[in-house]
Amino acid sequence: MNEIKPPTPLPPIPYSPTLFLAGSIDNDAAERWQERFVAMLADRPGTIFNPRRDEWDATWEQRFHHPQFREQVQWELEALERCDLIAMYFAPRSTAPITLLELGLHARSGKLIIGCPDEFWRKGNVEVVADRYKIPLVHSFDDLVTAVKIRLDKATR
Repeated sequence: MNEIKPPTPLPPIPYSPTLFLAGSIDNDAAERWQERFVAMLADRPGTIFNPRRDEWDATWEQRFHHPQFREQVQWELEALERCDLIAMYFAPRSTAPITLLELGLHARSGKLIIGCPDEFWRKGNVEVVADRYKIPLVHSFDDLVTAVKIRLDKATR
């Protein structure tokens, strides 16, 4: 899959299918799971929107008036709206507040597949939302990758 990260502009018509990697980043403190995910899908057709910015600076003020911060959030919102599928991973030992926000924003979209290990501190909340909106929920990183591959395979037939 072709990978696009911010601040690279989103292409007008990306290679289909498109996948957004939503999940734990925690201001760059969470494990770098996105790199493993991209590597595991390298042989698939399509485009991955990976929000994990290479030159992220945790000292940026997270306010609307800060241009790099605003650019990041706008990029993510646009990519989430444009993608065909959202793989959402709640890493153990992370708090993932933005991912929880994105879960709420896209719970009804039909685009989500969630990976949430038992160690995630708010797993109960994630389970209730997934059940209510019939979102596929798996309990490990590897199972999330497998579920995404199955869904991508169906989309490319």
